[in-house]
Amino acid sequence: MMLISQLINGMVLGSVYALLSLGLTMIFGILGIVNFAQGELYMLGAYVGYFLIVVQKVPFLLALLISMLVMGVFGLLIERFPFRPIQGKADESMILATVGLSVFLMNGAILLFGADPRRVETPFSDVFVHLGTFSISMQRILVFTVTVVLIILLTFFIRKTRMGKAMRACQQDLNAARIVGIDTKRVSMVTCFIGSALAAAAGVLIAPLFLVTPVMGLKVIAKAFVIVILGGLGNVAGAIMGGFIIGIAENLTAGFISSDLKDIIPFTILILILLLRPEGIFGKQIPEKV
Repeated sequence: MMLISQLINGMVLGSVYALLSLGLTMIFGILGIVNFAQGELYMLGAYVGYFLIVVQKVPFLLALLISMLVMGVFGLLIERFPFRPIQGKADESMILATVGLSVFLMNGAILLFGADPRRVETPFSDVFVHLGTFSISMQRILVFTVTVVLIILLTFFIRKTRMGKAMRACQQDLNAARIVGIDTKRVSMVTCFIGSALAAAAGVLIAPLFLVTPVMGLKVIAKAFVIVILGGLGNVAGAIMGGFIIGIAENLTAGFISSDLKDIIPFTILILILLLRPEGIFGKQIPEKV
């Protein structure tokens, strides 16, 4: 029974990791930018959710949708100002710009919201589903369910819509997509909108299970990079699977070995992946041209 509990909790945690990593890998795959500020988008999404749910008494699911829209618009601003000028520049410039954005947003949140942790209570937190001797809160079920729905919608959007096909074309070769007439600037804007909205969804979903703080994005963004590398840089399916793998691995470690070691497991997996399969589990190995 403990194994089932740890697996379910791992799926819940993996859901949050998957949503955060999806936005990260999409921005990297299409814009070519490693967004170190993705964790702060997750944090800001949680604060927007806190304001709507706790202060304004907005129903949880409606607050989730509003938070995604608010942070999606914020993603458009980020694409227009920090990202667009540095796109295609040296890697050092892009890294410094996104790290600077991360520090700016985190310290701005501390000044605006204060450093004290905030708690988000929802009606789903007090409702439990009992399966024999095992029980799980509706909030945890909701996290997994909403994540699955968002993944299905994103998959449909990428595979079936015209914009989704344009995004896939830009991911394969941005310059070639520009040559054949694809509006790459619009694609970049849509990508940042979706990436920021997914980060906000992760923040709002996890807020009732953990505390909301200005530094909550620091630890999770490090694990998101592990997941993106694990799944293959720019690989959407890999980010989803990698998120669940890391989430389950962490909870199994905490449950059966030691909770002190659970944060080490993702980076241990990262080292093994870099040694055995540097392109990631789901990434494609690109032959070197000579």
